[in-house]
Amino acid sequence: MDTHCHLQFNAYNKDREEVIKRCAEKKTVCNVVGTQKDTSRLAVELAEKYDFLYATIGLHPIHLFSAEVDEEETSFKSREESFDESYYDELAKSKKVIAVGECGLELFHLPKNLNSEEVLKKQKEVFVQQYNFAKKHNLPLVIHVRDAHEQMLELLRSVIARSETTKQSLGNHGIAALPAVARNDIHGVMHCYTANWKYAEQYLDFGLHLGFTGVITFPHRKTNPKADIDLSEVVEKCPLDKILIETDAPSLAPQAFRGQRCEPWMVEEVAKKIAEIKGKSVDEIVRITNENAQKLFKLSPK
Repeated sequence: MDTHCHLQFNAYNKDREEVIKRCAEKKTVCNVVGTQKDTSRLAVELAEKYDFLYATIGLHPIHLFSAEVDEEETSFKSREESFDESYYDELAKSKKVIAVGECGLELFHLPKNLNSEEVLKKQKEVFVQQYNFAKKHNLPLVIHVRDAHEQMLELLRSVIARSETTKQSLGNHGIAALPAVARNDIHGVMHCYTANWKYAEQYLDFGLHLGFTGVITFPHRKTNPKADIDLSEVVEKCPLDKILIETDAPSLAPQAFRGQRCEPWMVEEVAKKIAEIKGKSVDEIVRITNENAQKLFKLSPK
């Protein structure tokens, strides 16, 4: 299963049906992830058309402000939106909605007219809104973090500590006992995880899954190999039952297809790399990650 793709994005406007057909031929189940109102609605509409597609709805931190986003594989102007709970409540009525997101913290792309503290304040507020929304609808979170892992870990501790469930579980043990009880209060995945083991271990302590993309297939950069080595270490150390595989299509095509538009069925390359690092068969990694996704997103086996 590709647990994170964007089949509703404009990159597929000319041949979306053909791409979906290729996914069907490869038996690739897809989670189509929204990033704001329109893409969340389109994700639901697409998921309702196909048995093997599902939808995630939510507001990406990059869309809380208007800013020019220019990267290697895409460029666009982000929208300025607030989290309209009543709008997302309607979308959540669909049985094909399996998670809330892509929500989180983003400090890589910053609006030119605001400082990082102003941006973080709003991002944190909206993340808490979506965290509460996910709890209300009994859905897991799809969490985006870029250049803000310390802030995200602090935020997770804060929102969990404030929950009534956690307060009851903690009793007289205090906040230091948080990781032990967090497993009962937060469910989700750290999307496109590319940071080091130090942060990964803490997310895992919260009971979160780690989602790996085609980035893990890229060759180590000669100019800065440490980040790539660190990521390989995370894959090696991450418990098998906490691994999800994803593409983030249309971006981040695995190395075998580098330079091409990414498609969800290419997730098999991610499974191959994890199998290589873990010393397992590809079939075993596919089976385990499918089971992990089914359990987290409460899906019936396809």
